[in-house]
Amino acid sequence: MAAIRKQKVTQIQTPYVTNYEQSEQKNNMKRKGLFRRLIAFAIFAAIISYGLISTLVAQSAVIREKETERQLLDEQLVKLKEEQIYLEEEIVKLNDDEYIAKIARRDYFLSKDGEIIFKIADESSSY
Repeated sequence: MAAIRKQKVTQIQTPYVTNYEQSEQKNNMKRKGLFRRLIAFAIFAAIISYGLISTLVAQSAVIREKETERQLLDEQLVKLKEEQIYLEEEIVKLNDDEYIAKIARRDYFLSKDGEIIFKIADESSSY
């Protein structure tokens, strides 16, 4: 069994064939260049897209955090306004001498001459 050998075929060396081969080489080089430019552009676009998307996600997380913080601060503001109203009412009451005397009797067991103060325990408190 003899091995089949390929015979070498010589190419025709005419100006047409050489021009055709040169134009094919130029087209192949153009295709390679185009392919490389498209790959470079795709990589560049991917990097830019990743940066934009990560920035967008980070900003939305910060916005959500700020919204929850704002809600907490709004609730705190409402409580502080209620406390301010209570304290302003307390200031008005403390300008009244009868109210001051009532507090002194209740908290400090101060009494007028001949007056006896009895402290009665609340029903809700247990011994």
